[in-house]
Amino acid sequence: MAFSGKDNRKWKFSKPRKEFKEELLAIDRVTRVTAWGRQLRFRAVMVIWDGKWRVALWTGKSWEVVDAIAKAVADAKKRLTNVRIDNGTVPYNIEAKYKAAKIMVHPASEGTWIIAGWAARKVLMVAWYKNILAKRYGSSNLINNARATIKALTSFKN
Repeated sequence: MAFSGKDNRKWKFSKPRKEFKEELLAIDRVTRVTAWGRQLRFRAVMVIWDGKWRVALWTGKSWEVVDAIAKAVADAKKRLTNVRIDNGTVPYNIEAKYKAAKIMVHPASEGTWIIAGWAARKVLMVAWYKNILAKRYGSSNLINNARATIKALTSFKN
């Protein structure tokens, strides 16, 4: 029995719709030296957004890259925090500090898009900001800069 083009719908698969928008910040190969030799693992840093103005960032470690990403997403789902958006931007200027990383976030006019460094840009894109300016000072550490950005976005008063 040959399948014609009309019967082809039986074999079409659709991807399941994800409940979170996920963005991979980094995958790093981490080595720990023990008495038994080097132990190689992978660390994945993920940022997620749930569509209801809540954002989270977390890391996951595993022997496999796929497992590290799954762990990071599962742990980030437990740590969602609210962010505030006013017409695609932030309501006012704000500064935040996380460890050695310091970030300044400013509202921007329509059509400016996102002007920010690499880690801050990824967080702002996932959080669905459209017009925003950000400048980081101090640390060049990816995770600390991303956490400083989330801290700035969650510190707005109503």
